[in-house]
Amino acid sequence: MSNRDDLMAAAKQCLREKGFTRTTARDLAAVSGVSLAAIGYHFGSKEALLSQAMIEATAEWVGELETALASEIDPNAPLAIRFETVWTRILEVATANRQLWAANFEVSPYIDAMPEVREVMAAAQEKAREGLAELFQGAVRPDDPAANRAVGAFHYALMTGVLAQWLIDPERAPSARDLTQALRIIAADVAG
Repeated sequence: MSNRDDLMAAAKQCLREKGFTRTTARDLAAVSGVSLAAIGYHFGSKEALLSQAMIEATAEWVGELETALASEIDPNAPLAIRFETVWTRILEVATANRQLWAANFEVSPYIDAMPEVREVMAAAQEKAREGLAELFQGAVRPDDPAANRAVGAFHYALMTGVLAQWLIDPERAPSARDLTQALRIIAADVAG
């Protein structure tokens, strides 16, 4: 592996073990076996490296989720069944990546001081909205990108809210079944 690759692997490991704010440049250099100067050379800053690592690790998490769901979800299944199945898997995979999700929330209060991190995170958020629309709905509407974005934004907001609750109090955070029940109640109220 190259120094850049070693630093990225070290950053992902440190995010999982220490989180975003507790990881130091020295931690990254020690875990990667690369000099401190290599961080600046390859990524510009420790924060830029960690944010890129967080995005890549989150993409790996999403890939793991998609792989798990690919064999389980019938594309013709009713939305409520798809919804509960996706949420069951999200919570299972999130459990295995708890510190990574904590790191995602941990960076939020500092985002104004890190414009380069904000830019990378905003781009990743937009991509996540697109992916979530397809993951939950089963298909996107090629003729209506505004509808796709709205659906993706809804699922993204729900996901971040549920994961925040789960990080704080996993025993009382909503389950996949709770979320599906709520969706049915809300849909009935909207339709009625």
